[in-house]
Amino acid sequence: MPTYNLLPFDSPEALALAAANAWVDEIAKAHSAGKNYSVALSGGRFVQTFFAITVEVARARSVSFDHVHFFWADERCVPPASPDSNYKLAQDIIFTPLNIPPANIHRLRGELDPEIAVQQAITELAQIIPPGTAGLPALDLVQLGLGEDGHIASLFPNASPEIINCPASFLAVYDSPKPPPRRISLSYAAIANARQVWVLTSGASKAEAMAESLRPDGKTPFARLLKSKPGLTIFCHLPKINT
Repeated sequence: MPTYNLLPFDSPEALALAAANAWVDEIAKAHSAGKNYSVALSGGRFVQTFFAITVEVARARSVSFDHVHFFWADERCVPPASPDSNYKLAQDIIFTPLNIPPANIHRLRGELDPEIAVQQAITELAQIIPPGTAGLPALDLVQLGLGEDGHIASLFPNASPEIINCPASFLAVYDSPKPPPRRISLSYAAIANARQVWVLTSGASKAEAMAESLRPDGKTPFARLLKSKPGLTIFCHLPKINT
């Protein structure tokens, strides 16, 4: 049976503050140990609140992010200046306010042909984090949201076996049920290989997908991940789950 850490909160703001403090703790710990730290970010409405509060926490605690390398769990195939770009969201809300060094930002190049972008992403990730015994780089943290259909990153229900079983760190998605249809995503294997995986989700509209995912026989993409990544942490504000 899948195991996980479920952390319920009474409000989106309380969730974001707790997750921000936990993340800044991890970043400060790596800095004290003289180590770089790697994270794959996600997009979505709630993450805007999370990023903004992270900036406040980092400034209040005087924690440097200069040793943090930023990657993405997924990206839409759009230019980096597009309002639909997950990179642009992070650039506006967290990178610019915290003066993140450009060399530490490893965006997914959504403006390129997806297969070319995937190969560039695989190469760049391996240059920063050499593949380990599993054959994949192990990110320190993958931050995920949860879709109303139970999707994570750009891994959607009814995916092909090639997507589900992809052995590479990134893959191209051509038939996303949410526009735009073309996307780039971390693979299930790469997410499961991360040292930590956090799922941050808020809103009653996500409660049904969460409940389905947590069932032992759940069939959502998140349920699939839960079976392969024991001990992941779920930060949630979902009324039906919390009560």
